[in-house]
Amino acid sequence: MSPRSRDRILDNLDAIYREAYERARQAGDAARMADLDASYQREQLILEVLLDVRDALAGRSDSSPSTSTIEKLQALKKFAKLK
Repeated sequence: MSPRSRDRILDNLDAIYREAYERARQAGDAARMADLDASYQREQLILEVLLDVRDALAGRSDSSPSTSTIEKLQALKKFAKLK
């Protein structure tokens, strides 16, 4: 089974938060809307980092794919130093 695409994952996150935000907007709950906005930004950042780690471990971040566990760990270490 292939991993879900980055766009699909981030689109799912967006849909979940849009629905909750719309419910809060309709209820006139400004505090909830602000909480959802902050939560969405935090969750998006976390997901992007996790997806970057997934890509690094899968060897997608380098021009030559990593095959061994050691190479994958080295790619992750390199990725961590760049960020």
